[in-house]
Amino acid sequence: MNFRRHSMEQVDINLTPLIDVVFLLLIFFMVSTTFTTQTQLSIDLPEAVGRPSEPSTDQIEILIDEAGRYRVNGNGLSDNRVQSLQAAIYKVSKGDTALPMVISADAQASHQSVILAMDAVGQMGFVHLSISTRQPAEAR
Repeated sequence: MNFRRHSMEQVDINLTPLIDVVFLLLIFFMVSTTFTTQTQLSIDLPEAVGRPSEPSTDQIEILIDEAGRYRVNGNGLSDNRVQSLQAAIYKVSKGDTALPMVISADAQASHQSVILAMDAVGQMGFVHLSISTRQPAEAR
């Protein structure tokens, strides 16, 4: 008797479709993920009701009127750009970022104007920032 040997076929697993699926999943997650950078500005917000603090003689005050124009210690700026505001603050502070900073904004001033001023101050490195308020009419 002549028995023939059965040759065993080599079993291969094709990895190409698996790699394609993993690659497509990777691309999907990369495209659908949002990358946001969050910056925070540490500020000291005063309460509207309470005892008013004594104004410091060496503080810097940023005034924002209802049209969104800035004044630094009473001096108006030539334009409303952030760079102009930072230059005026640097001129008044002489580079001292430890000085207290007070932002006084008109009640009708846009929120954007106040945020731009706060951002400009934060970028310069000032850490003592407060927003001035007035007491309500019934508390006076």
